[in-house]
Amino acid sequence: MTDVFMMFGASFILITLLMVSLWIVYLFQRNAGIVDLGWALSFLVATWAYFFLGHGDLPKMMIVTGMVTLWAIRLLTHLYKRYDASKEDPRYSRMRQRWGGDPSELLFLMMFIFQGVLVVLISTPIFIVCFGSDSIWTKWEFIGVAIWFLGLVGEGYADAQLAAFSANPANAGKVCQNGLWRFSRHPNYFFEFLVWVGFFLFALPSYGGIIAIISPLLVLLLLVKVSGIPLAEEQSLASKGDLYREYQRTTSAFVPWFRGK
Repeated sequence: MTDVFMMFGASFILITLLMVSLWIVYLFQRNAGIVDLGWALSFLVATWAYFFLGHGDLPKMMIVTGMVTLWAIRLLTHLYKRYDASKEDPRYSRMRQRWGGDPSELLFLMMFIFQGVLVVLISTPIFIVCFGSDSIWTKWEFIGVAIWFLGLVGEGYADAQLAAFSANPANAGKVCQNGLWRFSRHPNYFFEFLVWVGFFLFALPSYGGIIAIISPLLVLLLLVKVSGIPLAEEQSLASKGDLYREYQRTTSAFVPWFRGK
């Protein structure tokens, strides 16, 4: 039990220090979008803390740490390309307006720290592998890696398609319906969910592995009901209007599926 508290405690303290540091940067830049970079960095911090403090099966620990590191570096690279220190994401600008000007700074601090708490919860599969895995391999580890890989590739492909569409000046004001975006309004979120299903399945055979189900379920909740699809749809409706309403009518919101008429 002491190891559990030590591993979770170290992860939480390190992530909190990271998020507070990024909040201080935000105070100077006035761009809360830096918290998105902190999201990816926090998973790296948590994972490597678990790796160095854990006593699970070393090969499994190395593999799951490598999986998280590859996922986080890809996400961090993508977010950094999108991040513009001089121009804040409209999501956070609207959030500041709702919270009311200068008093919102402490609320932003709480948001930064809360995201860190979410990272600790979502990283539960990595913790479980580093804490309670043994040397026996089952089919679930291999299935988990396969689903993780599908999610990682699919998410990268979806992001690349949207970036290429947005980079073309002729597409200004239009809705991306190329490739995966023809079958889902948010294919990047769907494949992100698969990544965490993969982590859950990899952790499942380890001691307490079923607890790792909290990870994909929490990711699904965030993507579908909280900060993923709802905010993205609100922004798209504000900028594209009826074009996006027609896209909503004909295209699945999350799971890639055949288009409606």
